[in-house]
Amino acid sequence: MPQVPQTLDASAVRAWCGFALAALGRAREEIDAINVYPVADGDTGTNLYLTVESAAAAVEAVFAGHATVSAARPAPGAVPGVPAADRPSLADAVHAMAHGALIGARGNSGTILAQLLRGMSQVLAADSDAAHADGPGLGLALRHAADAARLAVARPVEGTVLTVASAAADAASGADGDCAVVARAAYEGARAALAATPGQLAVLERAGVVDAGGRGLVAVLAALVETFTGEAPAAGAVPVLASPARVDAAVTEPPAEPGDAGECAADPEQEESGPAFEVIYLLEADDAAVARLRGRLDALGDSLVVVGGDGLWNIHVHVDDAGAAVEAGVEAGRPYRIRITHFGLDDAHTTGSTTRPVRERTQRAVVAVVPGEGLARLYAEAGATTVLARPGEPPASGELVEAVRRAHAVEVVLLPNDAELRHTAAAAAEQARAEGVRVALIPTRSAVQGIAALAVHEPGRRFDEDVVAMTSAAGATRHAEVEVAERQSWTMAGICQAGDVLGLIDGDVAVIGSDVTATAEAVLNRMLSAGGEMVTLVLGDEAPDTIAAHLEARVRESYLAVDTVVYRGGRQGALLLIGVE
Repeated sequence: MPQVPQTLDASAVRAWCGFALAALGRAREEIDAINVYPVADGDTGTNLYLTVESAAAAVEAVFAGHATVSAARPAPGAVPGVPAADRPSLADAVHAMAHGALIGARGNSGTILAQLLRGMSQVLAADSDAAHADGPGLGLALRHAADAARLAVARPVEGTVLTVASAAADAASGADGDCAVVARAAYEGARAALAATPGQLAVLERAGVVDAGGRGLVAVLAALVETFTGEAPAAGAVPVLASPARVDAAVTEPPAEPGDAGECAADPEQEESGPAFEVIYLLEADDAAVARLRGRLDALGDSLVVVGGDGLWNIHVHVDDAGAAVEAGVEAGRPYRIRITHFGLDDAHTTGSTTRPVRERTQRAVVAVVPGEGLARLYAEAGATTVLARPGEPPASGELVEAVRRAHAVEVVLLPNDAELRHTAAAAAEQARAEGVRVALIPTRSAVQGIAALAVHEPGRRFDEDVVAMTSAAGATRHAEVEVAERQSWTMAGICQAGDVLGLIDGDVAVIGSDVTATAEAVLNRMLSAGGEMVTLVLGDEAPDTIAAHLEARVRESYLAVDTVVYRGGRQGALLLIGVE
Protein backbone atom coordinates (compact mmCIF):
# COMPACT_ATOMS: atom_id res chain seq x y z
CA MET A 1 0.00 0.00 0.00
CA PRO A 2 1.43 3.44 -0.88
CA GLN A 3 2.45 5.65 2.02
CA VAL A 4 -0.38 7.93 3.13
CA PRO A 5 -0.19 11.15 5.17
CA GLN A 6 -0.92 10.93 8.89
CA THR A 7 -1.75 14.62 9.22
CA LEU A 8 -3.32 17.23 6.95
CA ASP A 9 -0.49 19.12 5.26
CA ALA A 10 -0.14 20.77 1.85
CA SER A 11 0.55 17.45 0.11
CA ALA A 12 -2.54 15.93 1.71
CA VAL A 13 -4.64 18.87 0.49
CA ARG A 14 -3.27 18.29 -3.00
CA ALA A 15 -4.02 14.57 -2.81
CA TRP A 16 -7.54 15.24 -1.51
CA CYS A 17 -8.29 17.56 -4.42
CA GLY A 18 -7.06 14.94 -6.88
CA PHE A 19 -9.05 12.11 -5.29
CA ALA A 20 -12.18 14.31 -5.03
CA LEU A 21 -11.96 15.26 -8.69
CA ALA A 22 -11.61 11.61 -9.70
CA ALA A 23 -14.51 10.58 -7.44
CA LEU A 24 -16.81 13.27 -8.83
CA GLY A 25 -15.74 12.34 -12.34
CA ARG A 26 -16.89 8.78 -11.72
CA ALA A 27 -20.12 9.85 -10.00
CA ARG A 28 -20.97 12.87 -12.17
CA GLU A 29 -23.54 11.17 -14.41
CA GLU A 30 -25.14 9.39 -11.46
CA ILE A 31 -25.47 12.66 -9.54
CA ASP A 32 -26.80 14.50 -12.60
CA ALA A 33 -29.41 11.76 -13.02
CA ILE A 34 -30.84 12.19 -9.50
CA ASN A 35 -30.92 15.99 -9.68
CA VAL A 36 -34.68 16.49 -9.32
CA TYR A 37 -34.66 19.28 -6.77
CA PRO A 38 -35.20 22.22 -7.06
CA VAL A 39 -34.60 22.50 -10.81
CA ALA A 40 -34.56 19.19 -12.61
CA ASP A 41 -31.89 20.29 -15.04
CA GLY A 42 -29.52 17.39 -14.43
CA ASP A 43 -26.34 19.37 -13.80
CA THR A 44 -25.49 19.07 -10.10
CA GLY A 45 -22.78 16.46 -10.66
CA THR A 46 -21.28 18.47 -13.49
CA ASN A 47 -21.34 21.68 -11.43
CA LEU A 48 -19.62 20.01 -8.49
CA TYR A 49 -17.00 18.49 -10.79
CA LEU A 50 -16.20 21.86 -12.38
CA THR A 51 -15.98 23.51 -8.95
CA VAL A 52 -13.50 20.95 -7.65
CA GLU A 53 -11.60 21.03 -10.94
CA SER A 54 -11.01 24.74 -10.40
CA ALA A 55 -9.93 24.13 -6.79
CA ALA A 56 -7.52 21.37 -7.82
CA ALA A 57 -6.03 23.52 -10.58
CA ALA A 58 -5.38 26.33 -8.10
CA VAL A 59 -3.59 23.95 -5.72
CA GLU A 60 -1.50 22.56 -8.57
CA ALA A 61 -0.54 26.11 -9.52
CA VAL A 62 0.71 26.76 -5.99
CA PHE A 63 2.85 23.62 -6.07
CA ALA A 64 4.20 24.55 -9.49
CA GLY A 65 5.11 27.99 -8.20
CA HIS A 66 7.13 26.44 -5.37
CA ALA A 67 8.86 23.83 -7.49
CA THR A 68 12.59 24.30 -7.92
CA VAL A 69 13.43 21.22 -9.97
CA SER A 70 11.74 20.24 -13.23
CA ALA A 71 10.32 16.76 -12.98
CA ALA A 72 7.61 14.56 -14.37
CA ARG A 73 4.12 15.20 -13.04
CA PRO A 74 4.13 13.67 -9.54
CA ALA A 75 1.59 11.40 -8.05
CA PRO A 76 -0.88 12.92 -5.57
CA GLY A 77 0.88 13.86 -2.36
CA ALA A 78 4.45 13.64 -3.69
CA VAL A 79 6.72 16.10 -5.41
CA PRO A 80 9.78 14.22 -6.70
CA GLY A 81 12.94 16.28 -6.79
CA VAL A 82 11.49 19.20 -4.84
CA PRO A 83 12.95 19.78 -1.36
CA ALA A 84 10.36 19.73 1.40
CA ALA A 85 11.22 23.29 2.36
CA ASP A 86 10.22 24.45 -1.09
CA ARG A 87 6.77 22.91 -0.92
CA PRO A 88 3.85 25.21 -0.13
CA SER A 89 2.65 25.55 3.43
CA LEU A 90 -0.68 24.20 4.61
CA ALA A 91 -2.01 27.78 4.62
CA ASP A 92 -0.86 28.26 1.00
CA ALA A 93 -2.57 25.07 -0.12
CA VAL A 94 -5.91 25.57 1.62
CA HIS A 95 -6.08 29.23 0.56
CA ALA A 96 -5.52 28.16 -3.05
CA MET A 97 -8.12 25.39 -2.78
CA ALA A 98 -10.73 27.76 -1.38
CA HIS A 99 -9.98 30.54 -3.86
CA GLY A 100 -10.00 28.17 -6.83
CA ALA A 101 -13.37 26.78 -5.75
CA LEU A 102 -14.76 30.28 -5.22
CA ILE A 103 -13.88 31.57 -8.68
CA GLY A 104 -14.88 28.33 -10.39
CA ALA A 105 -18.08 27.57 -8.46
CA ARG A 106 -21.03 26.48 -10.61
CA GLY A 107 -24.67 26.19 -9.61
CA ASN A 108 -26.15 26.09 -6.12
CA SER A 109 -24.32 23.00 -4.92
CA GLY A 110 -20.98 24.11 -6.35
CA THR A 111 -21.33 27.51 -4.71
CA ILE A 112 -22.10 25.92 -1.34
CA LEU A 113 -19.18 23.49 -1.72
CA ALA A 114 -16.94 26.50 -2.34
CA GLN A 115 -18.11 27.99 0.96
CA LEU A 116 -17.50 24.70 2.75
CA LEU A 117 -13.90 24.68 1.50
CA ARG A 118 -13.51 28.34 2.43
CA GLY A 119 -14.80 27.62 5.93
CA MET A 120 -12.24 24.84 6.31
CA SER A 121 -9.44 27.07 5.06
CA GLN A 122 -10.26 29.77 7.62
CA VAL A 123 -9.53 27.31 10.44
CA LEU A 124 -6.64 25.44 8.84
CA ALA A 125 -4.81 28.62 7.83
CA ALA A 126 -5.44 30.49 11.09
CA ASP A 127 -1.85 29.70 12.12
CA SER A 128 0.12 30.55 8.98
CA ASP A 129 3.25 28.89 10.41
CA ALA A 130 1.58 25.52 11.07
CA ALA A 131 2.92 22.80 8.78
CA HIS A 132 -0.02 20.47 9.32
CA ALA A 133 -3.28 19.87 11.18
CA ASP A 134 -4.11 16.85 13.31
CA GLY A 135 -7.39 15.00 13.79
CA PRO A 136 -8.99 17.49 16.19
CA GLY A 137 -7.92 20.33 13.89
CA LEU A 138 -9.60 18.63 10.94
CA GLY A 139 -12.77 18.13 12.98
CA LEU A 140 -12.81 21.81 13.95
CA ALA A 141 -12.37 22.79 10.29
CA LEU A 142 -15.32 20.62 9.22
CA ARG A 143 -17.50 22.16 11.96
CA HIS A 144 -16.67 25.71 10.89
CA ALA A 145 -17.24 24.77 7.24
CA ALA A 146 -20.76 23.49 7.89
CA ASP A 147 -21.66 26.56 9.93
CA ALA A 148 -20.23 28.95 7.31
CA ALA A 149 -22.20 27.27 4.54
CA ARG A 150 -25.47 27.74 6.43
CA LEU A 151 -24.73 31.42 6.94
CA ALA A 152 -24.13 31.81 3.20
CA VAL A 153 -27.60 30.55 2.31
CA ALA A 154 -30.52 32.96 2.49
CA ARG A 155 -33.12 30.43 3.65
CA PRO A 156 -31.65 27.06 4.69
CA VAL A 157 -33.82 23.96 4.46
CA GLU A 158 -33.17 20.46 5.78
CA GLY A 159 -32.78 17.53 3.43
CA THR A 160 -30.11 19.24 1.34
CA VAL A 161 -26.32 19.32 1.20
CA LEU A 162 -26.42 21.62 4.24
CA THR A 163 -27.95 18.81 6.29
CA VAL A 164 -25.31 16.37 5.09
CA ALA A 165 -22.49 18.83 5.88
CA SER A 166 -23.83 19.42 9.40
CA ALA A 167 -24.07 15.68 10.06
CA ALA A 168 -20.51 15.18 8.84
CA ALA A 169 -19.31 17.94 11.18
CA ASP A 170 -21.23 16.50 14.13
CA ALA A 171 -19.71 13.06 13.57
CA ALA A 172 -16.21 14.47 13.10
CA SER A 173 -16.48 16.52 16.30
CA GLY A 174 -17.30 13.38 18.24
CA ALA A 175 -14.41 11.35 16.84
CA ASP A 176 -11.26 10.81 18.89
CA GLY A 177 -8.20 10.03 16.84
CA ASP A 178 -6.01 11.05 13.95
CA CYS A 179 -7.06 12.53 10.61
CA ALA A 180 -7.98 9.12 9.20
CA VAL A 181 -10.36 8.46 12.11
CA VAL A 182 -11.94 11.90 11.86
CA ALA A 183 -12.31 11.68 8.07
CA ARG A 184 -13.94 8.25 8.34
CA ALA A 185 -16.36 9.51 11.00
CA ALA A 186 -17.30 12.53 8.86
CA TYR A 187 -17.89 10.30 5.85
CA GLU A 188 -20.06 7.84 7.81
CA GLY A 189 -22.06 10.68 9.36
CA ALA A 190 -22.64 12.27 5.96
CA ARG A 191 -23.61 8.95 4.40
CA ALA A 192 -26.23 8.31 7.07
CA ALA A 193 -27.62 11.83 6.73
CA LEU A 194 -27.78 11.45 2.95
CA ALA A 195 -29.84 8.29 3.27
CA ALA A 196 -32.35 10.23 5.40
CA THR A 197 -32.83 13.14 2.98
CA PRO A 198 -35.86 11.63 1.17
CA GLY A 199 -37.71 11.70 4.48
CA GLN A 200 -37.02 15.42 4.82
CA LEU A 201 -38.02 16.62 1.35
CA ALA A 202 -41.18 15.30 -0.27
CA VAL A 203 -39.92 15.74 -3.83
CA LEU A 204 -36.99 13.44 -3.07
CA GLU A 205 -39.27 10.88 -1.48
CA ARG A 206 -41.61 10.84 -4.50
CA ALA A 207 -38.64 10.40 -6.82
CA GLY A 208 -37.07 7.72 -4.66
CA VAL A 209 -33.73 9.54 -4.66
CA VAL A 210 -31.39 11.20 -2.21
CA ASP A 211 -30.32 14.84 -2.49
CA ALA A 212 -27.93 15.27 -5.41
CA GLY A 213 -25.80 17.95 -3.74
CA GLY A 214 -25.50 15.84 -0.61
CA ARG A 215 -24.48 12.85 -2.71
CA GLY A 216 -21.70 14.94 -4.20
CA LEU A 217 -20.47 16.00 -0.75
CA VAL A 218 -20.34 12.35 0.32
CA ALA A 219 -18.09 11.68 -2.69
CA VAL A 220 -15.79 14.52 -1.61
CA LEU A 221 -15.62 13.17 1.94
CA ALA A 222 -14.95 9.67 0.61
CA ALA A 223 -11.95 11.20 -1.16
CA LEU A 224 -10.82 12.64 2.20
CA VAL A 225 -10.93 9.12 3.66
CA GLU A 226 -8.90 7.85 0.70
CA THR A 227 -6.32 10.59 1.30
CA PHE A 228 -5.55 9.34 4.81
CA THR A 229 -6.11 5.60 4.38
CA GLY A 230 -5.10 4.91 0.80
CA GLU A 231 -8.42 3.21 0.13
CA ALA A 232 -11.70 4.69 -1.06
CA PRO A 233 -14.88 3.58 0.73
CA ALA A 234 -16.95 1.11 -1.28
CA ALA A 235 -19.14 2.96 -3.79
CA GLY A 236 -22.02 0.58 -3.13
CA ALA A 237 -22.24 1.83 0.42
CA VAL A 238 -23.52 5.21 -0.74
CA PRO A 239 -27.31 5.48 -1.08
CA VAL A 240 -28.51 6.90 -4.37
CA LEU A 241 -31.80 5.58 -5.67
CA ALA A 242 -34.71 3.85 -4.04
CA SER A 243 -36.60 3.56 -7.32
CA PRO A 244 -34.97 5.05 -10.44
CA ALA A 245 -38.16 4.72 -12.43
CA ARG A 246 -39.84 7.24 -10.13
CA VAL A 247 -37.44 10.10 -10.95
CA ASP A 248 -39.26 11.28 -14.07
CA ALA A 249 -42.60 10.98 -12.33
CA ALA A 250 -41.41 13.09 -9.44
CA VAL A 251 -40.47 16.05 -11.55
CA THR A 252 -43.86 16.11 -13.22
CA GLU A 253 -45.82 16.19 -9.97
CA PRO A 254 -46.48 19.32 -7.93
CA PRO A 255 -44.42 19.46 -4.74
CA ALA A 256 -46.19 18.82 -1.47
CA GLU A 257 -44.20 21.56 0.27
CA PRO A 258 -42.41 24.76 -0.68
CA GLY A 259 -39.09 24.19 -2.42
CA ASP A 260 -35.84 25.86 -1.53
CA ALA A 261 -34.37 26.25 -5.00
CA GLY A 262 -31.48 23.96 -4.18
CA GLU A 263 -30.52 24.81 -0.66
CA CYS A 264 -32.86 27.76 0.03
CA ALA A 265 -36.49 27.76 1.05
CA ALA A 266 -38.93 29.23 -1.43
CA ASP A 267 -41.63 31.63 -0.37
CA PRO A 268 -44.88 29.69 0.13
CA GLU A 269 -46.76 32.67 -1.31
CA GLN A 270 -44.69 32.58 -4.48
CA GLU A 271 -46.43 32.12 -7.81
CA GLU A 272 -46.52 28.60 -9.19
CA SER A 273 -44.08 29.43 -11.94
CA GLY A 274 -40.53 29.48 -10.61
CA PRO A 275 -37.89 32.05 -11.57
CA ALA A 276 -36.86 31.97 -15.21
CA PHE A 277 -33.13 32.67 -14.89
CA GLU A 278 -30.12 31.54 -12.92
CA VAL A 279 -27.68 34.42 -12.42
CA ILE A 280 -24.11 33.87 -11.21
CA TYR A 281 -21.27 36.33 -11.02
CA LEU A 282 -18.08 37.11 -9.14
CA LEU A 283 -18.20 40.40 -7.30
CA GLU A 284 -15.52 42.68 -5.93
CA ALA A 285 -17.18 44.58 -3.06
CA ASP A 286 -16.85 45.33 0.64
CA ASP A 287 -18.84 43.59 3.37
CA ALA A 288 -21.32 46.42 3.88
CA ALA A 289 -22.22 46.58 0.19
CA VAL A 290 -22.69 42.81 0.06
CA ALA A 291 -24.99 42.91 3.08
CA ARG A 292 -27.21 45.38 1.22
CA LEU A 293 -26.99 43.26 -1.93
CA ARG A 294 -28.25 40.20 -0.05
CA GLY A 295 -31.43 42.05 0.85
CA ARG A 296 -32.03 43.24 -2.70
CA LEU A 297 -31.46 39.86 -4.31
CA ASP A 298 -33.53 38.01 -1.71
CA ALA A 299 -36.45 40.26 -2.65
CA LEU A 300 -35.90 39.61 -6.37
CA GLY A 301 -35.97 35.81 -6.35
CA ASP A 302 -34.91 32.66 -4.54
CA SER A 303 -31.97 30.23 -4.38
CA LEU A 304 -29.83 33.06 -3.04
CA VAL A 305 -26.35 31.95 -2.01
CA VAL A 306 -23.59 34.48 -1.32
CA VAL A 307 -20.16 33.05 -0.55
CA GLY A 308 -16.69 34.51 -0.18
CA GLY A 309 -15.15 37.40 1.71
CA ASP A 310 -12.06 39.60 1.82
CA GLY A 311 -13.43 41.67 -1.04
CA LEU A 312 -14.27 38.79 -3.45
CA TRP A 313 -17.67 37.09 -3.54
CA ASN A 314 -19.52 34.55 -5.63
CA ILE A 315 -23.19 35.45 -6.07
CA HIS A 316 -25.84 32.91 -7.08
CA VAL A 317 -29.59 33.59 -7.39
CA HIS A 318 -32.66 32.48 -9.36
CA VAL A 319 -34.72 35.43 -10.62
CA ASP A 320 -37.21 36.47 -13.29
CA ASP A 321 -35.42 39.78 -13.92
CA ALA A 322 -31.81 38.86 -14.68
CA GLY A 323 -30.96 42.47 -15.54
CA ALA A 324 -32.07 43.68 -12.12
CA ALA A 325 -29.88 41.05 -10.42
CA VAL A 326 -26.84 42.20 -12.39
CA GLU A 327 -27.64 45.89 -11.80
CA ALA A 328 -27.78 45.20 -8.07
CA GLY A 329 -24.28 43.78 -8.35
CA VAL A 330 -23.07 46.86 -10.24
CA GLU A 331 -24.39 49.08 -7.45
CA ALA A 332 -22.63 46.94 -4.84
CA GLY A 333 -19.24 46.75 -6.55
CA ARG A 334 -17.67 45.31 -9.70
CA PRO A 335 -19.36 42.16 -11.02
CA TYR A 336 -17.58 40.07 -13.64
CA ARG A 337 -17.64 36.56 -15.12
CA ILE A 338 -21.40 37.00 -15.32
CA ARG A 339 -23.32 33.84 -16.29
CA ILE A 340 -27.04 33.99 -17.03
CA THR A 341 -28.82 30.72 -17.76
CA HIS A 342 -32.44 30.52 -18.84
CA PHE A 343 -34.40 27.65 -17.38
CA GLY A 344 -35.91 26.15 -20.51
CA LEU A 345 -39.05 24.10 -20.79
CA ASP A 346 -37.05 20.98 -20.00
CA ASP A 347 -36.02 22.36 -16.60
CA ALA A 348 -38.69 21.90 -13.93
CA HIS A 349 -38.34 24.23 -10.94
CA THR A 350 -39.89 22.63 -7.89
CA THR A 351 -41.87 25.78 -7.24
CA GLY A 352 -42.93 26.04 -10.85
CA SER A 353 -44.51 24.26 -13.74
CA THR A 354 -45.58 20.72 -13.04
CA THR A 355 -44.71 19.39 -16.48
CA ARG A 356 -41.35 18.87 -18.06
CA PRO A 357 -41.61 18.38 -21.82
CA VAL A 358 -38.67 16.51 -23.29
CA ARG A 359 -36.63 18.88 -25.42
CA GLU A 360 -35.59 17.31 -28.68
CA ARG A 361 -31.99 17.60 -29.74
CA THR A 362 -31.19 19.91 -32.60
CA GLN A 363 -29.37 18.29 -35.48
CA ARG A 364 -26.20 20.38 -35.41
CA ALA A 365 -24.56 23.06 -33.29
CA VAL A 366 -21.29 24.96 -33.07
CA VAL A 367 -19.47 25.33 -29.75
CA ALA A 368 -16.72 27.96 -29.67
CA VAL A 369 -14.23 29.31 -27.15
CA VAL A 370 -14.06 33.11 -27.40
CA PRO A 371 -11.66 35.53 -25.65
CA GLY A 372 -13.97 38.48 -24.94
CA GLU A 373 -17.57 39.48 -24.27
CA GLY A 374 -17.93 41.29 -27.61
CA LEU A 375 -16.95 38.21 -29.59
CA ALA A 376 -19.15 36.07 -27.37
CA ARG A 377 -22.14 38.18 -28.46
CA LEU A 378 -21.05 38.00 -32.10
CA TYR A 379 -20.71 34.21 -32.03
CA ALA A 380 -24.00 33.81 -30.14
CA GLU A 381 -25.82 35.94 -32.71
CA ALA A 382 -24.48 33.57 -35.37
CA GLY A 383 -26.02 30.66 -33.47
CA ALA A 384 -22.96 29.30 -31.64
CA THR A 385 -22.82 28.14 -28.04
CA THR A 386 -19.92 30.01 -26.47
CA VAL A 387 -17.39 29.45 -23.69
CA LEU A 388 -15.78 32.68 -22.51
CA ALA A 389 -12.02 32.47 -21.93
CA ARG A 390 -10.61 35.41 -20.01
CA PRO A 391 -6.90 36.32 -20.16
CA GLY A 392 -4.98 33.89 -17.99
CA GLU A 393 -8.08 31.77 -17.35
CA PRO A 394 -8.32 29.15 -20.13
CA PRO A 395 -11.37 26.89 -19.89
CA ALA A 396 -10.95 23.34 -18.64
CA SER A 397 -12.11 20.33 -20.65
CA GLY A 398 -15.09 19.94 -18.32
CA GLU A 399 -16.35 23.40 -19.29
CA LEU A 400 -16.16 22.49 -22.97
CA VAL A 401 -18.03 19.24 -22.36
CA GLU A 402 -20.66 21.21 -20.43
CA ALA A 403 -21.03 23.58 -23.40
CA VAL A 404 -21.48 20.63 -25.77
CA ARG A 405 -24.22 19.29 -23.52
CA ARG A 406 -25.81 22.75 -23.35
CA ALA A 407 -25.87 22.91 -27.16
CA HIS A 408 -28.10 19.80 -27.01
CA ALA A 409 -27.34 18.64 -30.55
CA VAL A 410 -26.76 15.35 -32.30
CA GLU A 411 -23.74 16.78 -34.13
CA VAL A 412 -21.35 19.43 -32.79
CA VAL A 413 -18.53 21.38 -34.41
CA LEU A 414 -16.01 22.47 -31.78
CA LEU A 415 -13.86 25.59 -32.34
CA PRO A 416 -11.14 26.01 -29.64
CA ASN A 417 -9.84 29.25 -31.24
CA ASP A 418 -6.49 28.90 -29.42
CA ALA A 419 -3.50 26.70 -30.18
CA GLU A 420 -2.93 26.18 -26.44
CA LEU A 421 -6.38 24.60 -26.11
CA ARG A 422 -5.70 21.87 -28.65
CA HIS A 423 -5.32 19.06 -26.12
CA THR A 424 -8.07 20.38 -23.84
CA ALA A 425 -10.52 20.51 -26.74
CA ALA A 426 -9.50 17.04 -27.92
CA ALA A 427 -10.20 15.61 -24.45
CA ALA A 428 -13.58 17.35 -24.36
CA ALA A 429 -14.46 16.03 -27.82
CA GLU A 430 -13.55 12.49 -26.75
CA GLN A 431 -15.74 12.75 -23.65
CA ALA A 432 -18.67 14.10 -25.66
CA ARG A 433 -18.31 11.27 -28.20
CA ALA A 434 -18.45 8.78 -25.33
CA GLU A 435 -21.81 10.36 -24.42
CA GLY A 436 -23.14 9.73 -27.91
CA VAL A 437 -22.57 13.12 -29.54
CA ARG A 438 -20.90 13.26 -32.94
CA VAL A 439 -18.15 15.86 -32.52
CA ALA A 440 -15.78 17.34 -35.10
CA LEU A 441 -12.86 19.36 -33.75
CA ILE A 442 -11.61 22.08 -36.09
CA PRO A 443 -8.15 23.19 -34.84
CA THR A 444 -8.75 26.94 -35.03
CA ARG A 445 -5.86 28.85 -33.45
CA SER A 446 -7.52 32.26 -33.21
CA ALA A 447 -11.00 33.71 -32.82
CA VAL A 448 -10.69 35.29 -36.28
CA GLN A 449 -10.25 31.82 -37.79
CA GLY A 450 -13.38 30.80 -35.91
CA ILE A 451 -15.26 33.75 -37.41
CA ALA A 452 -14.23 32.61 -40.88
CA ALA A 453 -15.35 29.07 -40.16
CA LEU A 454 -18.67 30.20 -38.72
CA ALA A 455 -19.31 32.39 -41.78
CA VAL A 456 -19.48 29.32 -44.07
CA HIS A 457 -21.30 27.07 -41.59
CA GLU A 458 -24.48 25.59 -43.12
CA PRO A 459 -26.45 23.28 -40.79
CA GLY A 460 -28.54 22.03 -43.69
CA ARG A 461 -25.77 20.22 -45.56
CA ARG A 462 -24.14 16.91 -44.69
CA PHE A 463 -22.04 17.01 -41.52
CA ASP A 464 -18.80 15.98 -43.22
CA GLU A 465 -19.25 18.55 -45.98
CA ASP A 466 -19.95 21.29 -43.44
CA VAL A 467 -16.86 20.39 -41.41
CA VAL A 468 -14.67 20.36 -44.52
CA ALA A 469 -15.95 23.78 -45.62
CA MET A 470 -15.46 25.28 -42.15
CA THR A 471 -11.99 23.76 -41.83
CA SER A 472 -11.02 25.11 -45.24
CA ALA A 473 -12.23 28.62 -44.38
CA ALA A 474 -10.35 28.61 -41.08
CA GLY A 475 -7.18 27.28 -42.68
CA ALA A 476 -7.30 29.98 -45.37
CA THR A 477 -7.36 32.72 -42.74
CA ARG A 478 -4.03 34.03 -41.50
CA HIS A 479 -4.22 35.38 -37.97
CA ALA A 480 -2.28 37.98 -36.03
CA GLU A 481 -2.49 39.86 -32.79
CA VAL A 482 -0.98 42.99 -31.31
CA GLU A 483 -0.11 42.99 -27.62
CA VAL A 484 2.24 44.56 -25.11
CA ALA A 485 5.27 42.62 -23.86
CA GLU A 486 5.18 41.93 -20.13
CA ARG A 487 8.90 41.20 -19.77
CA GLN A 488 12.18 41.12 -21.65
CA SER A 489 12.50 38.05 -23.85
CA TRP A 490 13.99 36.61 -27.03
CA THR A 491 11.64 36.46 -30.02
CA MET A 492 11.78 35.56 -33.71
CA ALA A 493 12.10 39.31 -34.40
CA GLY A 494 14.84 39.95 -31.83
CA ILE A 495 14.96 40.93 -28.18
CA CYS A 496 11.94 42.76 -26.80
CA GLN A 497 11.73 44.77 -23.61
CA ALA A 498 8.84 45.02 -21.15
CA GLY A 499 6.37 47.56 -22.55
CA ASP A 500 7.29 47.00 -26.21
CA VAL A 501 4.42 46.49 -28.64
CA LEU A 502 4.55 43.07 -30.29
CA GLY A 503 2.96 42.02 -33.56
CA LEU A 504 2.50 38.25 -33.77
CA ILE A 505 1.65 36.61 -37.09
CA ASP A 506 0.43 33.01 -36.97
CA GLY A 507 1.73 32.76 -33.41
CA ASP A 508 5.27 34.07 -33.93
CA VAL A 509 6.54 37.58 -33.12
CA ALA A 510 7.10 39.33 -36.46
CA VAL A 511 7.24 43.01 -35.46
CA ILE A 512 8.55 44.81 -32.37
CA GLY A 513 7.59 48.47 -32.04
CA SER A 514 6.85 51.26 -29.61
CA ASP A 515 3.53 52.50 -31.04
CA VAL A 516 0.41 50.35 -31.18
CA THR A 517 -1.03 51.80 -34.39
CA ALA A 518 2.30 51.75 -36.27
CA THR A 519 2.98 48.18 -35.19
CA ALA A 520 -0.50 47.08 -36.24
CA GLU A 521 -0.06 48.72 -39.63
CA ALA A 522 3.28 46.97 -40.14
CA VAL A 523 1.69 43.62 -39.27
CA LEU A 524 -1.23 44.21 -41.62
CA ASN A 525 1.09 45.18 -44.49
CA ARG A 526 3.08 41.98 -44.05
CA MET A 527 -0.07 39.87 -44.04
CA LEU A 528 -1.58 41.54 -47.12
CA SER A 529 1.68 41.34 -49.07
CA ALA A 530 0.80 37.69 -49.68
CA GLY A 531 -2.69 38.65 -50.88
CA GLY A 532 -6.11 38.65 -49.30
CA GLU A 533 -9.77 39.46 -49.88
CA MET A 534 -11.09 40.26 -46.39
CA VAL A 535 -9.53 41.84 -43.32
CA THR A 536 -11.15 41.27 -39.92
CA LEU A 537 -10.19 43.56 -37.03
CA VAL A 538 -11.24 42.71 -33.47
CA LEU A 539 -10.52 45.55 -31.04
CA GLY A 540 -9.77 44.99 -27.38
CA ASP A 541 -10.92 47.42 -24.70
CA GLU A 542 -7.46 48.98 -24.39
CA ALA A 543 -6.83 49.50 -28.12
CA PRO A 544 -6.45 53.16 -29.20
CA ASP A 545 -9.71 54.76 -30.28
CA THR A 546 -8.35 55.75 -33.69
CA ILE A 547 -6.66 52.51 -34.66
CA ALA A 548 -9.60 50.97 -36.55
CA ALA A 549 -10.19 54.05 -38.72
CA HIS A 550 -6.48 54.31 -39.44
CA LEU A 551 -6.15 50.68 -40.53
CA GLU A 552 -9.36 50.80 -42.60
CA ALA A 553 -8.04 53.86 -44.42
CA ARG A 554 -4.72 52.13 -45.00
CA VAL A 555 -6.46 49.12 -46.57
CA ARG A 556 -8.65 51.34 -48.81
CA GLU A 557 -5.64 53.31 -50.06
CA SER A 558 -3.24 50.44 -50.73
CA TYR A 559 -5.39 47.31 -51.28
CA LEU A 560 -8.35 48.33 -53.42
CA ALA A 561 -9.96 44.89 -53.71
CA VAL A 562 -9.84 44.12 -49.99
CA ASP A 563 -12.81 44.64 -47.66
CA THR A 564 -12.51 45.37 -43.93
CA VAL A 565 -14.87 44.48 -41.10
CA VAL A 566 -14.42 45.67 -37.50
CA TYR A 567 -15.72 44.10 -34.28
CA ARG A 568 -15.42 45.07 -30.63
CA GLY A 569 -14.00 42.18 -28.64
CA GLY A 570 -14.11 43.62 -25.13
CA ARG A 571 -11.65 42.36 -22.50
CA GLN A 572 -9.91 39.87 -24.79
CA GLY A 573 -6.30 40.13 -23.63
CA ALA A 574 -4.76 41.27 -26.93
CA LEU A 575 -5.08 44.90 -27.99
CA LEU A 576 -6.03 43.83 -31.50
CA LEU A 577 -6.80 40.61 -33.38
CA ILE A 578 -6.32 40.61 -37.16
CA GLY A 579 -7.55 38.06 -39.66
CA VAL A 580 -6.82 38.03 -43.39
CA GLU A 581 -8.81 35.68 -45.62
